[in-house]
Amino acid sequence: MFFNSTFLMFFVGLALLILGAEFLVRGASRLAIVLRISPLVIGLTVVAYGTSAAELAVCLRAVFTGQGALAVGTVVGSNIFNVLFVLGVSAAIRPLAVHRRLIRIDVPLMIAASILCYILAFGGVLRRWHGVLLFAGAVAYTTFIVLGARRERSQSWELAESAMPSTIARARRPFPLIIQSLLVLVGLIILTIGARYLVSGALLAARSAGVSEIVIGLTIVAASTSLPEAAASIGATLRGKREIAVGNVVGSNICNLLLVLGATAILAPSGIEVSTSTLRFDMPVMIVVAVSCLPVFFIGNRIARWEGLLFLSYYVAFVLYLIMEAGHYEVLPRFNAIMLLFVIPLTAVTLIVLTLRTARANRRSSQEAH
Repeated sequence: MFFNSTFLMFFVGLALLILGAEFLVRGASRLAIVLRISPLVIGLTVVAYGTSAAELAVCLRAVFTGQGALAVGTVVGSNIFNVLFVLGVSAAIRPLAVHRRLIRIDVPLMIAASILCYILAFGGVLRRWHGVLLFAGAVAYTTFIVLGARRERSQSWELAESAMPSTIARARRPFPLIIQSLLVLVGLIILTIGARYLVSGALLAARSAGVSEIVIGLTIVAASTSLPEAAASIGATLRGKREIAVGNVVGSNICNLLLVLGATAILAPSGIEVSTSTLRFDMPVMIVVAVSCLPVFFIGNRIARWEGLLFLSYYVAFVLYLIMEAGHYEVLPRFNAIMLLFVIPLTAVTLIVLTLRTARANRRSSQEAH
């Protein structure tokens, strides 16, 4: 009976996620036309902030029930999951185009936010003034995007209006604006409900197996609360809206660190406790994953299929490490040695070489253009 109810919750949640992603991506892509801003900006704001609602709900519930480790683990694990799994699966399905703005602005901001959270948490507690600082960063980032989007309404949209005047005119009528906004809202609601079913089933299965709270936060809860992001990005990839797919992940990670963790630290009665294991391993991994986006995004201004598979393989390695550490497996030191002495250095060298080649090719093409 237990397994039947768990599987039922899983499949109901999965069906709701697919349906919600369809509504969300369709509404968001058309909303970009209605508001005359790029799909990337929609992905960084409306889709990213909306799909992070699940993380906010879980974190607030965790701190009010005295489970601060679960709150931090959820945010850190969610950011790792978003890059390695969500982008990995999306790129494995179809190579993702990366806008230059992400490389110049948003990914460096994601890295800076990750490092800032690590520095603030180094004392073992995220206090209320830490939350105020992070939340102020979220407000500043959102304001920056909105102002940039207003400046962006220019030549590209004038060209679109001259090429497709009837299509753009129909999209910008008041009634279609309401419809697309409702599509986005309904999609977000369905995604949240679907994620809740999956979280419930996952927690029941994990706790019955005796898995620790921090491991649950870093893996099951983090992955489950990131399912709206996964569904939105994969759905956007399948529909050819690849700017939304990448922008959603980067924007969600920034939102998780600044808005979700900031609001949670402000509202937490006595701050958010950060475990030693999180400071020693999980947050550094989050920073390394964020930094790895720069060379991957820079090479060819896209995420190739092999890079997506590379991200996926590293997520599998991360989960395996957590499981082996929690179970005190004897094979763990050998696994660490293989990763630290062979796999990670080989990956780093490959990315550095490809990045240098891309930079050299860009410099050559720039000189030829002049």
